[in-house]
Amino acid sequence: MSLLVVGLNHRSAPTSTLEKAAVPDDDVPKVLHDLSQAGSVAESVVLSTCNRTEIYAEVETFHGGVADVSDQLTRITGTQLADLAPHLYVHHEARAVGHLFSVVCGLDSMLVGETQILGQVRSALRVAQAEASVGATLESLFQTALRVGKRAHSETAIGTAGASIVSVGVRLAAGEWGPLPADAPDPLPGSTSAGNAPADGALAGRRVLLVGAGAVGALAAAVVRRAGATDLVVANRTAARAHRIADTYGAEVIPLTHLADELSRADLVISSTGASGLILTQGVVADALARRDGQPLVLLDLALPRDVDVAVRELPGVTLIDLETLRTVLEGQQAVSDVESVRTLVASEVSAYLDRRRAHRVAPTVVALRAQAAAVVREELLRLHTRLPNLDARDWAVVEGAVRRVADKILHAPTVRVQQLAAAPGGDSYAEALRELFDLPREAPAVVSVPDLPEAP
Repeated sequence: MSLLVVGLNHRSAPTSTLEKAAVPDDDVPKVLHDLSQAGSVAESVVLSTCNRTEIYAEVETFHGGVADVSDQLTRITGTQLADLAPHLYVHHEARAVGHLFSVVCGLDSMLVGETQILGQVRSALRVAQAEASVGATLESLFQTALRVGKRAHSETAIGTAGASIVSVGVRLAAGEWGPLPADAPDPLPGSTSAGNAPADGALAGRRVLLVGAGAVGALAAAVVRRAGATDLVVANRTAARAHRIADTYGAEVIPLTHLADELSRADLVISSTGASGLILTQGVVADALARRDGQPLVLLDLALPRDVDVAVRELPGVTLIDLETLRTVLEGQQAVSDVESVRTLVASEVSAYLDRRRAHRVAPTVVALRAQAAAVVREELLRLHTRLPNLDARDWAVVEGAVRRVADKILHAPTVRVQQLAAAPGGDSYAEALRELFDLPREAPAVVSVPDLPEAP
């Protein structure tokens, strides 16, 4: 069995390709089911965010697993593998573990150190658990990754860059209404410092419309309120979710059917629905502009696939900030000073995880060896019992206990040592040597159970 991840992200693929690869929440169970039907995939988790779509899998064979997972990604994107392959990356075993740990710590994010990815990884695991697509391997891997992510944010200051790319987007949007306060940092800073967040009061007097009330929408509500937005309106397909945000941040709730009317009043629109089609078309925005008396409109599209038609950029008075815009802004940023500390932490955690994984892999060999020894002991005791029928119960218990202890003592040193050696890189060779020397089966019993083997007195 092998661990692997196949995926694409904001570094490997353009936004147009990421849009095609995005898996809506409602579609993830089907993708997991399809993967379970693939010949080589034993376990799987799908991680799909605005910056990446990745499939983590435990597979029977590396090449077969890559083929099955890649085939699933081509079906998701509706493209040929030849067209998708240049944007895909594949990580195997140690590199797969290191990649996930880096992702969950925010090292691989568009905005280094962002915290939202931790919750997204947790959600991906929960869905996989609900669909029974994870087993012991991926359960252990993802639980460890979540612990590593928490360590990174609690033991270093990597998270001080800001809550997420939402902060950067809102800051860019606020800059559209004129210069920021004199004491505010440059809106396009050269580092992922707290200056990426919008300045207090940057949205004072502004009316903000949130389209979508998921995790991104809730985060956006918090950011715009901190930036001083005067009025906040939430539009969402599910009213209950919209009201949760409204109750927390003092917002007004409107149905999606009133979206066109609200567009004529809002200064800033932040859309993050995750819908499969466009929410704000050029026609809808053009109609709203006709009722705005020349007032500018800023649209911040944080959805993938996109919610806002890129053609709105052709409309006078409209500014569209989307994920492609944010990627360009953040592309050249320098990492925070704590990045090296987190990388060191990740390297240490990867090493420890792989040591445990290698040691765990030798366990079936140890179990098989002990099972074989137990069977030999049992056979010899039965033979001895036939030859010594006149031994009383007390003497027989002494003989049986002695034979059992001899077997245990002979096995103790090599089985303990092989587990220690197996934890090191290349340790699989020691388990292989044991299997060859003792002619052990490749698949060992889960436990050694020998009820007729007497206990020592």
